[in-house]
Amino acid sequence: MDSSKASPVEQSQTAAVEDEDLKARTQQAAAEAKAAARQAARRAKHETKARAEQAKDDAAAEVSSIASALRSASGELRSGSATERSFAQIVDSLADASESLREKDFGEIASDISGYARRHPAAFLGGAALLGFAAARFAKASDSKASESEQAFPQPDLPGAGASGQSVTSQYSATSTGGSA
Repeated sequence: MDSSKASPVEQSQTAAVEDEDLKARTQQAAAEAKAAARQAARRAKHETKARAEQAKDDAAAEVSSIASALRSASGELRSGSATERSFAQIVDSLADASESLREKDFGEIASDISGYARRHPAAFLGGAALLGFAAARFAKASDSKASESEQAFPQPDLPGAGASGQSVTSQYSATSTGGSA
């Protein structure tokens, strides 16, 4: 039946059916979008957790390495001296911290740090400041080593640029005409 010859009732029924069909397709698309968003969120959470675990393991290995270095340094000290005992205590604390990092998940570590900060705010802030100073010192030392490396091994000039930064063509034109660029 031609829609131009359909009665107003038939046209109204056809429009209602089309509206219901459109509504159902919209709801289906929304449900699929929600499912895709939930799946993406699960993947992101899993990836973040895996990276956090890797960072935690790396930190534990680094703390263990520092403890090992301090242990060998304390072996060089006079046996029984106050310095040697202090180094031994620091080494034991670092070894315990390293083991604790390996055994706990990231959430437990964050909870422990938060609890410590609430119980001992001054010590926590002092430790955070010390950590910040140490990180800044490390970054500065790394930067100065990088600049020393660049001085020892200069990078070659980029193609098209001479030693003075002029392009090769401007240097050529200056020498061929006898002028300076």
